[in-house]
Parts: sequence; C-alpha cells; structure tokens
Amino acid sequence: MESMFKTWLVMFILILSTSYLHYCVNGKSQVPCVFIFGDSLSDSGNNNNIPTSPKSNYKPYGIDFPIGPTGRFTNGRTSIDIITQLLGFEKFIPPFANTSGSDILKGVNYASGGAGIRNETSMAMGFVISLGLQLTNHRAIVSQIASRLGSIDKAQQHLNKCLYYVNIGSNDYINNYFLPQLYSTSHIYTPQQYAEALIQELSLNLQVLHDIGARKYVLVGLGLLGCTPNAILNHGTNGVCVDEENAPPFIFNGELKSLVDHLNNKFSADSKFIFINSTFESDGQNSGGFVVSNAPCCPLRLTGGCIPDERPCNKRNEYVFWDEFHPTEAWNLLTARRSYNSLNSGFTFPLDIKQLVELEVKMELESTNATASKLSASS
Repeated sequence: MESMFKTWLVMFILILSTSYLHYCVNGKSQVPCVFIFGDSLSDSGNNNNIPTSPKSNYKPYGIDFPIGPTGRFTNGRTSIDIITQLLGFEKFIPPFANTSGSDILKGVNYASGGAGIRNETSMAMGFVISLGLQLTNHRAIVSQIASRLGSIDKAQQHLNKCLYYVNIGSNDYINNYFLPQLYSTSHIYTPQQYAEALIQELSLNLQVLHDIGARKYVLVGLGLLGCTPNAILNHGTNGVCVDEENAPPFIFNGELKSLVDHLNNKFSADSKFIFINSTFESDGQNSGGFVVSNAPCCPLRLTGGCIPDERPCNKRNEYVFWDEFHPTEAWNLLTARRSYNSLNSGFTFPLDIKQLVELEVKMELESTNATASKLSASS
C-alpha cells in the first residue's frame, strides 16, 4: 500500500512539474504579484487626491495611455507598467489610492510623485507619501491579504513569491540636496556622506519589507539627474548636461550596488536582490530613434509640469523626456526591456528581472524533481 502511494505521489509531482512548465510557456504571469514603491517615475494615481503640487491627472499627460490621464507622469505607460506586461500581467497593478474592489493578491502600487527615501524630501511642495509612509500602507494591505487567505502564515507564503520593485531616491537630490535654500542636507553632508545616509535608510526599509514577506527585490538606481531638461534650463548650459548634478547619481548607484551585494550575502538562503543601473550607457540616448534628449515634449508651466490641455510634440517617440523630469513612454519602453532582459549588457546586476523570476521557477522545479527522485528510489 505504501509503495503504491509513493508511486502515485511521484507521478503526481512529475505531472505538477510539467504543468508548471506549461504555465510559464503559455505566458501567464511569471510571478503571482508585484508590489511597487517609489516616486513619480512609477506613480499611477496615488497623488491625484492628496494636497500636493506634483500631479499629472490632466491632459496632455496620458495622451497615449488607453484611458487617458490617470496620474502617471508621462504620455503613456511607465517603466514598471511595461515590466508587469513583460511578466505576463493582463492588467496594470492598481495604485494604493484605488485598491477598492481590486485584486490586491496580484499587487499594489504605492509610488507617489515627489516621494523620497527621507521623510522631509519634497515637503515644501505639499504632502508627499514618503517611502516610510508607503511601507505603512503596505502593512495595511498585508493585513487585508492575511484576512483574505485565512492566516498570516498563508499571506507570508504568498508574499514570498511576489516581486518587489523599488525605484526611489531622485527626489532626495532634486527636491532636497540640490535645494540648499530650503533644505540643510547639502550643508551637513558631503555627496559621499549623503549617498551613504540614503542607502543606510533605504536598507532599513528593505529589512522591514523582508520582515513582512518580501524575498525578490528589484532596486532601481538613479538616472543622470544633470541631463534632465529642468537641470539644463536652470543652469543655462545651452542643452548640455550639468556635470555637478550628474556626479551624485554615480555615487548613489555605487553604494546601491554594494548594498545589493551585501544583502544577497546576508539573505543568501531565501532572498535575491538585483540592481538596475540607470546611469549605464549602452547605446546612449541616440539609440532607438531618439533625436531630442535635452528638451521636453510638452510645453511647460512656470511652476513645472505640462501646461494643461496644451498640444505636445508630434513625434513623441523621438523624445527622451516628456516633461522637465520624466521620460516619454518610448524611453520607458527601452528602459523596461533592458531591465527585464539585459542580455548581459551590464545594465542589471547580478541578474536581470527575467533571470530573477526564472531562477525562482528553476529552484522550485529542482526541488520538485529531487523530491520525486527520492520517492521513486524508495518505492
């Protein structure tokens, strides 16, 4: 009887293994859920109804998005929107502000325009949902997931399989360190010390995420802040990038990459962290048909952001920037594809997103097959 049971169990596990492969081949979502933390580069509507100046729920924002303006700070999809599509999700991950009736088991987007790692970042612009507050919102969602699944243990098992995407830090420079008239950080810290302070605080937040179930992390580095139209205009460099504002992102990214190494060693048994190097130059901004890299596509207000209802540029696929800070959907598409599958280009470290999720599948299949082999040998 025991022999028959073991034989049946081996067959069941092999069938399950085959089904798992079939599931992946058919292009269904490669992870069950994605949780998104960050700023306006990832925000999909969390700022719409809070008292703050960074808002984008009006035209021409969203001009190329299927349902028009949503609170995304671009003309169409953000990078993480496209990444979730590459992962096989049929619907975009909903913003925390709009989770009523949403399937939170598939993930939530907590990102907020203006948000930073530090709580005081962008506060001169009004209320912002800092990274710390985003974690508070995540805890509330985790409690709801536990209620839906029946226990905190089942919630943990579910969350362990999710992808955690963290893209934050730009505002800690643009709306903090680079504004000495409003914030004291540049008087207190050297650029190296400030990067280290930011990474230390980020590390503590990642530890909190780990404590409540996160195991697969995508940590996105800073882009070239001195090459934004805002920096170029403010410094009057006649279209040339501002070197002094490009230096800090390289320092920050170096520290972030080191943090990824440290955390991979610290949590080697059950977690994996990857780094997206947003300052990495492969084909440069002239690749993919981009013609304009130092000017915005939409006409700008004096206070920042696109002028409401004004007509943007016609050839949006040729522009890197949509407004004074945020990329066009065309540039987001390039970034998302490189993040998902970098083809060993150096854009990601130590893996790309595709390899990260496939590593999980491979480990589960190897575990399944090892169990099957042991049961077969003992039957």
